[in-house]
Amino acid sequence: MFVQRGSSRSRIALAGALSAGLVLGLSACADSKDDGGSGTVPASSLGAIDCTPYTAFGDLKGKEVSIYTGIVTPEDAPQKQSYKPFEDCTGVTIKYEGDKAFETQVLIRAEAGNPPDVAFVPQPGLLQRLVATGKAKEAPAETAALVDKNFGADWKAYGTVDGKFYAAPLGANVKSLVWYSPKEFTDNGYTVPTTLAELKTLSDKIAATGKKPWCAGISSGEATGWPMTDWMEDFYLRLNGVDAYDKWVKHETPFNSPESTKALDAVGEYLKNDKYVNGGLGDVKSIASTTFQDAGLQIIEGACSLHRQASFYAANFDKNTKVAEDGDVYAFYLPGETADKKPVLGGGEFVLAFADRPEVKAFQTFLATDTWANAKAKVSSGWVSANKGLQISNLVNPIDQLSAKILQDPNAQFRFDGSDMMPAAVGSNAFWKQATNWITGQDTKKTLDAIEAAWPK
Repeated sequence: MFVQRGSSRSRIALAGALSAGLVLGLSACADSKDDGGSGTVPASSLGAIDCTPYTAFGDLKGKEVSIYTGIVTPEDAPQKQSYKPFEDCTGVTIKYEGDKAFETQVLIRAEAGNPPDVAFVPQPGLLQRLVATGKAKEAPAETAALVDKNFGADWKAYGTVDGKFYAAPLGANVKSLVWYSPKEFTDNGYTVPTTLAELKTLSDKIAATGKKPWCAGISSGEATGWPMTDWMEDFYLRLNGVDAYDKWVKHETPFNSPESTKALDAVGEYLKNDKYVNGGLGDVKSIASTTFQDAGLQIIEGACSLHRQASFYAANFDKNTKVAEDGDVYAFYLPGETADKKPVLGGGEFVLAFADRPEVKAFQTFLATDTWANAKAKVSSGWVSANKGLQISNLVNPIDQLSAKILQDPNAQFRFDGSDMMPAAVGSNAFWKQATNWITGQDTKKTLDAIEAAWPK
């Protein structure tokens, strides 16, 4: 299985589902658009846009802008569709190139002096490396102004390097979700928890019935272990706060610090608890051998009640499964210690330019608007943005709508997936492997010490 860092896990989930013959059966809402199961709708439904903002960039007719990205089939279709209003408005042609080897090749191309006009960068660390080549261009003032208007300061900070703003946010995904059965909750009088304490009480209540409340799986080929890193990151954010999380990701705090111990042991209260896991699949150790794609399906089987996994997990349910608040399965925000603090773990892409021609600046500006975000929402399923101007009603399925509500919450504190920002020797090697060892019996201290030892000196 191809593993791409950054927002890749959404692609792994989607590709895995599609290769197994599954489609995004997310709701009657998506089906009503007669998309043939593709999750897209005709570009003609987007309508015209106000061309006035783009006249400031001059006459752009006949110009071209090249895009290079890791967003490939089938996710590329709605991306291309969403550019149509801009092309019609300005006369610019967008040349799209998707490549599974994007994250390696874009750096090679930049260093060789042959970069694209625009790259969609899925990881802040890679963004910093691309800026370090000296080939990237600062974002135009028009784009920066729109980011200030439409996005939170946390998102702008990820597109800023050494005090200079380079890249506006594009898409996003939310990882801080718990999947569940709305019918089971209604039938048993369960309520969606709003604090970690309530989540623990709910888990105990379900376990008291003799049912294992949680199901989990961390098997993912060569990337086995990554779902465990998400669990730890989510709990690190909740128990230690966003500032401590930032220091941990940068290794300003050792990986085996007391804060890390606190977070991993808190995860252990769920995933190493024989009364809690692994519903329908086995004991605690079965988590390591269960694929992440299969684990949450136990909710539909009635074998477990709760599964912590990202918004992109929706792709793994059968097309006949209704994913909605009143459906067969849905999700809720993984709560914090208090209801007013809402740390959000997730991922996304950023728009980085290597050219500053007028047509490139105009396109960067377009992608930072709420106009583009709403156009993209209308032609895709399984996509969301942190753009505050995104109208939730334009999103075509309930999980996208839920994700947007979480991202737009004034109390939300968004943080990128930590392992994706750590050096590869840690984030996609030691962290994955030692987390797997931890699930199969290794203690917390040995696990954290081993990961700390792997950090490049």
